[in-house]
Amino acid sequence: MRGTSLLVAALAVGVAGHGSHGGDHDRDPNRMSWAEMHMEEEHHVSNFDPGAFFSLHDFDNSGTWTRGEILRTYGLSQPPDQDPTDPANKVTAEQKDALVKDIMKRMDYDNDNAITMEEFKHYHEEGGQLPDYGYGPGHHGDDEYEYELHHYERFHGDDTTDEELTHPEDIAHFAKHEREEREAERQEELEKQAVNVGNIPDKFKNFARGY
Repeated sequence: MRGTSLLVAALAVGVAGHGSHGGDHDRDPNRMSWAEMHMEEEHHVSNFDPGAFFSLHDFDNSGTWTRGEILRTYGLSQPPDQDPTDPANKVTAEQKDALVKDIMKRMDYDNDNAITMEEFKHYHEEGGQLPDYGYGPGHHGDDEYEYELHHYERFHGDDTTDEELTHPEDIAHFAKHEREEREAERQEELEKQAVNVGNIPDKFKNFARGY
C-alpha cells in the first residue's frame, strides 16, 4: 500500500501529461483522454505521467503488463457489481479478448504477450493514448475502496454520523458487511466443532442416519 500511495503522490505533484503528438487520429484534443479521466475519477490525480501510470497499474509488480493488468486497469477483471448502469457489467468475454488484443497490438512491440514500461512509454512518446472503449472509467479497487471514493467522499464527510448514512449505496454497503460478518461467525462456529458437519457430503450423512 505504501508504494501505491507514494506513486499517487508522485503523480499529483509530478510532471504534467505529455502534449498531443498526433497519435490516434480519432481523438478529440479538446477532450480529456481516457487515462486522464481514469486518474482523476479513480485516483483523484489531475495529471498524467506514463511511467507513473504504468507502475501504479502493474498490480503484481512484475515490470510488465499482461492480460490481467490490462483488464483490471479497465475495470473488467472483477465480478459484476450491483450497479445496472455500470457499462463494465455488460462486457462479454469476446469483448474483453478483443480489448486485450488491441492493447497488445498497439504497445507490445516485440510480440511477447507482455508490455514493458519502456514499450508503454514509447507508445505515449509517439503520441499514442489508452483508448476509451466505452466501458467506464476503470473501477479496479475493492468494494471498500470504491464505496469510499465514489460515494462516501462525494456525499458524506468526516462529521457524518451513522444515522445519516441512509442512501441506497450506504444501506447496500453495510448490508454486505453484515452478511460477511455473519458468514465469518458461522465459519468460526463450524471450525470449533470436532468434525465440520458442513464439509461432510450428503451421501455420508444419509448413511450415518441409516437411509
